[in-house]
Amino acid sequence: MIGQGLLPVVFPPEADERLSSWIARMASFYAMTVPEFLAELNLSGRDVFDLEWRLSEGEGARIEARTGLPPQVVQGMTFGELIPEARMMIRRNRYHCPMCPADVQSKSAALPWAFRCPVHGSDYQDTTGEMLPVVLGAKRMATAEAPAKVGAAVLDAWIQGLGLGDLGPVEILALLTTRHRRASPPSLSEQPRMSLETRRDYHEFLTTPIIRQALTVVVPEYDEVAPILTKLVRPGLFGLAQGSLLQAFALTVGIGRVVEKPVDQAISILLKSDVDGQVRVRDALATWPLSLRRRISARLWRAQRDERERQSAAKPRKRRQSHEFRLIQSHEYRSRIS
Repeated sequence: MIGQGLLPVVFPPEADERLSSWIARMASFYAMTVPEFLAELNLSGRDVFDLEWRLSEGEGARIEARTGLPPQVVQGMTFGELIPEARMMIRRNRYHCPMCPADVQSKSAALPWAFRCPVHGSDYQDTTGEMLPVVLGAKRMATAEAPAKVGAAVLDAWIQGLGLGDLGPVEILALLTTRHRRASPPSLSEQPRMSLETRRDYHEFLTTPIIRQALTVVVPEYDEVAPILTKLVRPGLFGLAQGSLLQAFALTVGIGRVVEKPVDQAISILLKSDVDGQVRVRDALATWPLSLRRRISARLWRAQRDERERQSAAKPRKRRQSHEFRLIQSHEYRSRIS
């Protein structure tokens, strides 16, 4: 039914709805595929996700001519305000608000550091139906919520190109996903409860080295609840762009905590790193501002000294050998004994 006038029925976009969601709903109403509906909008051959990312004025005018939607409404459904580096962060149908219509995808849910629906205030679900408060528990969620908001604010500013100085989310994520210790098998606290027979069956898993990342130092809540086989987070920005709901939340919390106390967090990672891990951590810190690196170096030796003293005090002291002269020496025999 390709024509030039207004379509007979046009749905107004829902609050915070993204362009690809609105076009998919319109196509479904007219019993068309998305490419067929794009042809109706005189956008034949275009990819809906490319339009969603960058919509030119001419393309917006074509949509307006067929739907009657004002250009600012159409542009409001796109991600045109984001910097190009943020394009890889846009997710496709990964999070969903249980109170939103099933066929509506919001712009907020496309960002991996948004964990609540801005319209209903409810927690997002991932594709498996899991929600963060259930996975983390009330106590862990309460301690992590404040730094998560700080981290989300930093990321929101970054994707809009606002100045953040020399220490931004890219540099922090590089540190959080750095291997700070040598890979090691799961510890007893990381192993599920199992019988001796089951342990024998899963011996290969229990002895498989697991990569250790600095994220678990900054966000111990994640270290406590993440399944051991899925604890590893992809390096840098990929951890946010392609990680699970729990991993994205942990990285957002980590960004917030590092932003609030960058020197303290860097020192805590270095103290818990082995020799090889310290080299990798220092390489990640090399991109940080010089003023921060100087403060870290100035305080690190004190922290290392305090840590050595603490460990020394925690170890049980061995009984020292007495060198005092004993009244009865081992080589003397008692009298009257032949």
